[in-house]
Amino acid sequence: MYKTITRTLLIAFISIIGFSSCKKNYTCTCTTSLGTVYTSEIKTTKKKAESFCSDQSTGGRTCNLN
Repeated sequence: MYKTITRTLLIAFISIIGFSSCKKNYTCTCTTSLGTVYTSEIKTTKKKAESFCSDQSTGGRTCNLN
């Protein structure tokens, strides 16, 4: 009985960790020096969304991840 409970808890723990890295929707908002606003919606992990948004901050554009 103890082995069954331990195995069940282990499977539950692994499942929780696996679902915590799911892709979510993130919005990258960019503004130019002229005040023009661009938004891009990205469905990915937070790390990749931050990288994408920082790559968009070029040529007078300032971008922030929302």
